[in-house]
Amino acid sequence: MRVDSLLGARGGAMEHEATRRMRNEFMAAWDGLRSKDSQRILILGATNRPFDLDDAVIRRLPRRIYVDLPDAQNRMKILKILLAKENIECEFGFDELANATEGYSGSDLKNLCVAAAYRPVHELLEEEKKGAAGSTKTSLRSLKLDDFVQAKAKVSPSVAFDATSMNELRKWNEQYGEGGSRSKSPFGFGS
Repeated sequence: MRVDSLLGARGGAMEHEATRRMRNEFMAAWDGLRSKDSQRILILGATNRPFDLDDAVIRRLPRRIYVDLPDAQNRMKILKILLAKENIECEFGFDELANATEGYSGSDLKNLCVAAAYRPVHELLEEEKKGAAGSTKTSLRSLKLDDFVQAKAKVSPSVAFDATSMNELRKWNEQYGEGGSRSKSPFGFGS
């Protein structure tokens, strides 16, 4: 679930009474969760706005893991998964594409792949228009690295690596996230 939409900070001027009641009821039920020794309950939430969460919610989340933008190695893995069933040229430069997409999220990479995949389709449709009376080819060509280079001009990263929002996320992670400053001295005592 997107936890910020359901469990955002209380007390805002625009907060509706029903929203406040629902949030309080959810947190009360959360406190009452019990399981048998043989059973486990996992509550998993995701947000790109953790600083909007209610403090009581943050206290109930014992593990807060920050997932940064993928590095080149992970972008390559994402691209290989996204393109696994696509017709790509034999010597496709996954490493080159991964290096050229710094700052792209997984979602951005998906959008890039979709935009690149339209290029052979667009070419085929153009050929069919030109050759309506004559013979035209009926199969799509393989995707080439150039398709992604051209698509990259239309699909840019959705957030800059050094954007204010990314800096806010990193700062929040440093304060509240796993591996942040709170794990170094959990009781506020210096080490």
